[in-house]
Amino acid sequence: MVALLFFSSETATAQILNAESLRKVTDTSGFSGALALEFQLKRNKNDFFTVSNNLHLQYKMKRHLTIFKNDIDFQKIEGKKLSNSFISHLRYNYKLNSWLTWEAFLQGQYNKVNLINFRGLAGTGPRFKLSQLENYKLYLGTLVMYEQEELLDEVTPVSRDLRGSMYFSFSLYPTENISIVSTTYYQPKLKQFKNYRISSQSSLVVGLFENFALKTSYTFTYDAFPAQTIPNSQYDFTTGIAYTFD
Repeated sequence: MVALLFFSSETATAQILNAESLRKVTDTSGFSGALALEFQLKRNKNDFFTVSNNLHLQYKMKRHLTIFKNDIDFQKIEGKKLSNSFISHLRYNYKLNSWLTWEAFLQGQYNKVNLINFRGLAGTGPRFKLSQLENYKLYLGTLVMYEQEELLDEVTPVSRDLRGSMYFSFSLYPTENISIVSTTYYQPKLKQFKNYRISSQSSLVVGLFENFALKTSYTFTYDAFPAQTIPNSQYDFTTGIAYTFD
């Protein structure tokens, strides 16, 4: 199954990638994914140029699941770079049994708005399925990851640390046309627990007709020690139309 998604958003601030939002529920093996490519050229008092690309690929084969995510956002005003960011994420799952899966992932990130010059992550750990009900799914993940981070605030030194990455996720399907997915992450430094990040994302998808659906998501993030001048808490609200086809 391939999906082409178009969204409008307010206050884009994502710092922790919600990997649960990347998983596509499917009983068939092979590839599935999503792709969005948007351009905007606007002139009023200034010339604006924006390009964004969102690619998601998933490959499933028996006990194996591989997920790749790549987001790029670039904006210029009067020839000057205003905002640009990227995030690439590769995740591998091996299903050990009906309730336990082992995960491993790599991630690279740059975000000019949040003064992140580079954030590299590599982690692994177990993922537990807490419910066997098809319409009500609960998951708990407990991973350990290595993080290397370089900020653009010219104050904070390059950091190399181990962090925990614990998450709780639930997916509810009360009817055939409605799904609710929510995931909350807690990521503390293992040697300094007061240095932590929290991210919570909740999404509501309502089927409209045929393969069209309305999707609304709200994300809240908190970083106890962000780069200088960056607020501790941020939010992101996204809504739009999704089209999927086989």
